[in-house]
Amino acid sequence: MSNNGDPQFWEKARAHLVRYGGAFAPLIAESAAGNWFVDADGRRILDFTSGQMSAILGHSHPEIVAVARRYMGELDHLYSSILSRPVVDLAALLASVSPGRLDRVLLVSTGGESNEAALRMAKLTTGRHEVVATSRSWHGVTGGAASATYSSGRRGYGPPVPGSFVLPAPDTYRSRFIDARGVYDWKAELALGFELIDRQSSGALAACIVEPILSSGGVLEPPEGYLPALAAECRARGMQLVFDEAQTGLGRTGTLFACERDGVVPDYLTLSKTLGAGLPLAAMLTTPEIEEVAAERGYLFYTTHASDPLPAAVGLKVIEIILRDRLAERAALLGERLKSGLCTLQQRYECIGDVRGRGLLLGLDLVKDRRTRVPDPELARRVAHECLAVGMMTSVVRGGYGIFRIAPPLTIEAAEIDLGLEIFDRALGKALH
Repeated sequence: MSNNGDPQFWEKARAHLVRYGGAFAPLIAESAAGNWFVDADGRRILDFTSGQMSAILGHSHPEIVAVARRYMGELDHLYSSILSRPVVDLAALLASVSPGRLDRVLLVSTGGESNEAALRMAKLTTGRHEVVATSRSWHGVTGGAASATYSSGRRGYGPPVPGSFVLPAPDTYRSRFIDARGVYDWKAELALGFELIDRQSSGALAACIVEPILSSGGVLEPPEGYLPALAAECRARGMQLVFDEAQTGLGRTGTLFACERDGVVPDYLTLSKTLGAGLPLAAMLTTPEIEEVAAERGYLFYTTHASDPLPAAVGLKVIEIILRDRLAERAALLGERLKSGLCTLQQRYECIGDVRGRGLLLGLDLVKDRRTRVPDPELARRVAHECLAVGMMTSVVRGGYGIFRIAPPLTIEAAEIDLGLEIFDRALGKALH
């Protein structure tokens, strides 16, 4: 019998685990190192998802392990009002590398928390409550973040937070504003979106939250010019702009922050996944002007693990490694190799409708028909199954689309990219026959 099929393990799992996101993968992970993890049968599995899109330095990076060991033994957790050097040093480093004057930093544990913190501050400082997000967004599963999440998971949980409004996601592949020539009129789409929001608003627009690349929504990369236009619409209404860079931040897209391509500095920038390189660490950055008003009004976001020293020390080392090893530039270079390989597969397989994204955050969109662009989520499920069987972990986004979100660690080697492309090729061939 396969060790992955251990009956006692799975009996215990079925008896005691809450199923929080669909079915669990049919294997047992035993260890992870570099860009691979090992299952109970001793198979090495190439990690093309960076864990949960987080392990950008791969698994068990020796420098990260050393910092975690040191701080577990010296300074792990404190009362949330007690400060330590790693916390202050990380805040200062984030302020120095972030765009604009995002000089005030709150350190928490998860992306949902950092987005909650930003939206809560925007509501307090504007004195309003309405929040706008895009129709394919994912910002978290807690109250305010979940209310601004539209890609999936909205049904069955009762009413969202009042004042939750939606903009059409900037989908360069399937937007209804793409004409017969293939030209995408995103300006008209954005204008219509805000016209509808203005009609619905009670005059209390507080914030707009958006990912510079909508990762969980299907790796939707807004056209150049979109984010500056969005920022202008927000300014015209006195809204504060939040960029959620949980998955795009710290080098993955080829620049340290994805918003750098567009030259837009938001009022808030949130980081999570990549900041801890797999450990629970998140940050909310904002300007001194906004933070001063918030503090005067008694801003409260007091959580158990706010300003914890151990994860902050890890975050310091993560950024040091990314800057020292020029991993943003590496992501841009290797991303071109990966994207070129995926485009070659697109020429061979009619079911690949679109290849998109930037750096080492790419989307592979499977369709039933290239002309109609009808998604094929069942084919994507079969391909993902075959990839795992051959030895590669992949991610198919939720929401009924057949879209692979491809996000290997920034430490991936060229040969491992080529291997991943070979596995996709084999999996597609097998899934189609």
